[in-house]
Amino acid sequence: MNRCRTNRIRIGCKIWKQEQQQELQLTDKDCEGSSGLMAVTVALGSVERSFNFRFPTSCCSSKPTTTTYRPAVILPGLGNNSGDYQKLQLTLKDYGVASVVAKVSRIDWLRNAAGLLDPNYWKGTLAPRPVLDWYLKRVDEAVQEAKQLTQGGNLSLIGHSAGGWLARVYMEEFGLSHISLLLTLGTPHLPPPKGMPGVIDQTRGLLDYVEKNCSKAVYTPQLKYVCIAGRYIQGARLFDNSNVNANVVALPVPVEDDDLQISEIAVVKNLNNSTPNSPTFRARFIGQGYKQVCGRADVWGDGVVPEASAHLEGALNVSLDGVYHSPVGSDDLSRPWYGSPAIVEQWIHHLLS
Repeated sequence: MNRCRTNRIRIGCKIWKQEQQQELQLTDKDCEGSSGLMAVTVALGSVERSFNFRFPTSCCSSKPTTTTYRPAVILPGLGNNSGDYQKLQLTLKDYGVASVVAKVSRIDWLRNAAGLLDPNYWKGTLAPRPVLDWYLKRVDEAVQEAKQLTQGGNLSLIGHSAGGWLARVYMEEFGLSHISLLLTLGTPHLPPPKGMPGVIDQTRGLLDYVEKNCSKAVYTPQLKYVCIAGRYIQGARLFDNSNVNANVVALPVPVEDDDLQISEIAVVKNLNNSTPNSPTFRARFIGQGYKQVCGRADVWGDGVVPEASAHLEGALNVSLDGVYHSPVGSDDLSRPWYGSPAIVEQWIHHLLS
């Protein structure tokens, strides 16, 4: 009796399974235009467990999130906050570079007002510490977080605007044994010339301190400085209607040799890039900002920092056309900044080497 019942159960299950398989059969025509993706809804949990469907990785999988390259710490620029660099973080992640942004809010920058109480501020001889200790502490916290991702390896520092020269201060004060790359984006590295009429050192001596007390830029197998400048707009003198373009200008540009050393070569750049003979008000206005940084108004820059000020002697210096200074007010298509995907593509290899 039990044997007959068992046989009937087996025969019933076999017939039921065949019926379910027939209902689930899909013809080639049913799958046209689906790129092989089979969408089948099965109500019975037992049937659902009986059929395994594999979805194409091209449409359903995400890029690997494992850290392939050394992590990077991003140092925000003056007036920026950490959130301004979220999109840059995502872009770096797509290349396999994990990153940590130093936690800075816009209101944090008001802490710098403490420098007003320092007599050196009014003398123009202000030092980074203790005025900027709050920022250096945030950087160190981000570095410690990033070091947990390295498993004993090195880090890259990416300094945007003032974050670039503050990175140099951090490396000087906290050490650089775990840092193998400093990449700066639109950083005003050089102090403005002294004694020039109409030029006021807006850093009140901070850049002068950095130039005199921080280690010089190098480009070696152990530590690389890469300084990237943008050429978004050329400034103009305030009361000069003449053509602000020089025909050509020779600039010393460090380049990488096969042995990873830097040599100086003279590069002739044509600066006649469709700038009108009569400078616009915008060019004059921006030129006055350039003048406060480098002493000249009729130079190229990223709209805030002149090209020449964003380069350092001894570093690998790079200039990128059409690059705007800040993520605030930028647009990836019409006004890309240093962190826009198309621009990152031009400098990301420095983080991958």
